[in-house]
Amino acid sequence: MLLLELNILTLNVWGIPYVSSDRALRIEAICKELSSGKYDIVSLQEVWSQKDSEALQEKTASALPYSHYFHSGVMGAGLLVLSKYPILGTLFHAWSVNGYFHRVQHADWFGGKGVGLCRILVGDQIVHLYNAHLHAEYDNDNDEYKTHRVIQAFDTAQFIEATRGNAVLQILAGDLNTQPQDISYKVLLYTSKMQDSCASDAFRTNECGRNSYTSKRSLAKNPLGIRIDHIFVRGADHIKAHIVDYTLPFPERVPGEKFSYSDHEAVLAKLRLTHITADSVAGKHIAPTQCVSHANGHIDGEETCATKEEGGGDPGANISATNCGEPSHKTTCQPPSLCLPAQRTAALHEALTLCDASLLQLNTDRILYYSAATFLFVLLVLLIEFSAPVGFRTIYLLLKFIVFGVILFCIFMASIWNYMERNGVLQGKKSMEVMLHHAQKYEYFY
Repeated sequence: MLLLELNILTLNVWGIPYVSSDRALRIEAICKELSSGKYDIVSLQEVWSQKDSEALQEKTASALPYSHYFHSGVMGAGLLVLSKYPILGTLFHAWSVNGYFHRVQHADWFGGKGVGLCRILVGDQIVHLYNAHLHAEYDNDNDEYKTHRVIQAFDTAQFIEATRGNAVLQILAGDLNTQPQDISYKVLLYTSKMQDSCASDAFRTNECGRNSYTSKRSLAKNPLGIRIDHIFVRGADHIKAHIVDYTLPFPERVPGEKFSYSDHEAVLAKLRLTHITADSVAGKHIAPTQCVSHANGHIDGEETCATKEEGGGDPGANISATNCGEPSHKTTCQPPSLCLPAQRTAALHEALTLCDASLLQLNTDRILYYSAATFLFVLLVLLIEFSAPVGFRTIYLLLKFIVFGVILFCIFMASIWNYMERNGVLQGKKSMEVMLHHAQKYEYFY
């Protein structure tokens, strides 16, 4: 029996004030596109300006009259949900590790990032929409935020599981800053038992050829682009979520302009929810370890295997497309031996290894910061003891203030900040260990 049909869209709008190119014109164009009535629920990221948030809510109200912006951190979480249906309740969960405050050029910490939940009433059914924007990866070769992103992914999966409630459908839609071959993707997908609505190896949502903001350097490094914007879904017990269609719905350029809507591509998933019949349930228990292909077909959030993503930035992928293209509908399922429990276990072991390495690095960092503070303290004492040369008193005084400030910074990083990050990593690590320890014995509850 058909329960409901939904068109879900996610887009990182790239709305950084004073930094993002053509921001005002792009926000205006995004408002116009979202007002077309083609979308039921819209999940937006990087809405960093209050003015942009208000414009997006006001100018789309005719088609999407219900909205909620998640406030957090210094800049706001940047997460905005627009809906055709009433939003009955909201909840925001901030992550325990979220970058570094002194990396101002990255600014993720200032956004107070986390995952936002909207409880949406569609007809007489409750749907949960989760909007998230994981920490960005700024250096592929030396990703210092990899552990932070893994813990954010696991934390998000646990938040989704803990808030299932009476929802017939859970949807995670956002810029997750992780590709299908990445550990963060695997941890999030396998521990939440959600399914990726993309069943093709040809889609790319960032740094791809069709986008006007993709740099020549990025194209030269990876002509295919990457897929980091995702829509994950999971039906309730005895509810099946069918992926009717998965597309990049926006035109390549804003009409009449030479630029794209954002530096990311919008992603649309068309979903159909139906009750699982008694025959389907019986068939499911006959062969629980068999893999189920779901290219434009059904997605069962409990015991099916994950689709093997052959692209999404994987250099070993065999893909003929050179930009964000249409799907080839070529889907390969993992062998039965690598179904969900084994995939989840492998992902958690890799994540725990990352956590252990981060904890060792934190111990090293603490020693280095204390050593630097000690050295600078000795230098400050020498500066105080000796008089400034004639004509250099102002510079000499300024130098002493700078040294004193750096000493305070080193002590703060070695003590308060180090313990905050250590506890955040430990919390994520301990939670993963609990799941790893009990998941096989109590698989039914996981």
